[in-house]
Amino acid sequence: MKTVAVIGTRGFPGVQGGVEVHSRHIYTRMSNMHVRVYRRKAFLSPRSAQSFPNIEYVDLPSTRIQGFEAVYHTLLSVIHILFHRPDVVHVHNIGPGMFTPLLRLMGLPVVMTYHSPNYEHSKWSRLSRWLLRGCEWLSLRYSNRIIFVNKFQMEKYSDRIRRKSVFIPNGIVPAKRSNSTSFLEENSIEAGQYLLSVGRLTPEKGFEYLIQAANRLPQVQQVVIAGTHDHQSSYFEQLVKLDKGKKVVFTGYTTGENLRQLYTHARLYVLPSVNEGFPMVLLEAMSYGLPLAVSDIPGTRQVALNEDDYFEVSNVDSLTRVLERKLADPANLSHPIKYDLKKYNWQAIAEETQQQYQFAESGQQSAISF
Repeated sequence: MKTVAVIGTRGFPGVQGGVEVHSRHIYTRMSNMHVRVYRRKAFLSPRSAQSFPNIEYVDLPSTRIQGFEAVYHTLLSVIHILFHRPDVVHVHNIGPGMFTPLLRLMGLPVVMTYHSPNYEHSKWSRLSRWLLRGCEWLSLRYSNRIIFVNKFQMEKYSDRIRRKSVFIPNGIVPAKRSNSTSFLEENSIEAGQYLLSVGRLTPEKGFEYLIQAANRLPQVQQVVIAGTHDHQSSYFEQLVKLDKGKKVVFTGYTTGENLRQLYTHARLYVLPSVNEGFPMVLLEAMSYGLPLAVSDIPGTRQVALNEDDYFEVSNVDSLTRVLERKLADPANLSHPIKYDLKKYNWQAIAEETQQQYQFAESGQQSAISF
């Protein structure tokens, strides 16, 4: 049985983040491979103890220092890989991809998944953005195969890069609607009366635009934001201050049955992100048949939505108009809505990802040149 080493993710299960959810869904479905996942100790919780038959965890020290966390942990992972060589290495995102040339010099085939252009996130300083662009250059140049979860991102690059690239979207598990409202009651959330948004509390998620729009609309009774922040940040404090009407309920990192309740009983789902690779939370909301209000960015244009589901990114006026229109017309809120999600099948995505390992190994004989 061949071994794939996975670096660039904080780990799973029980760790918040799109890359982490993506990783759990594809690797647990690779039953014919031994998957070695390098996890960051600082982000693990009691929920992370769950095991899977084909997966080995290597838990290494890490920090929560923004900008240093990924570099430090990936370096330790690469050192471990040097002494415990896999058949192929799968790197997630461009930051950890800075080590791709080193892995290639070690004689290892490398597959890199490009989730999002991190240097576009406002949280990074000018120097950090410059460094991330350097990491992107190294990742794209020296990876044997590149998986893009965003087809628009892939189309930006040269023919040389696209020849070794493939678009494989994120997937979705069919919704399991909940008949319970116990979690809602615990948090004083009224079923059927709230707008829902899910995601990590970071500036690129654009939650401030949702809160400002809700302040303007008396017909919005509650806004539920499910997610937490990973680092000490003023962003959460900013969101709390913006909530002038005290309409927002922050439920923290929410998973499992509690998250199912939030999706099942929401009035409308709002995705106000400024930047996304391919938002899995959008697919989740669609699987529950929720009406949508979605920022108009490349990451959300990859699914077939109606034009009136979109609002102009970072524009409170535009979001307010879309919410006002949808909330005023009962037809806009009749759900579950049937969306076509057939192509977002995790098993098919896992199999196509595994095929990229074979392509990477077969092309490994080509020399690496600097």
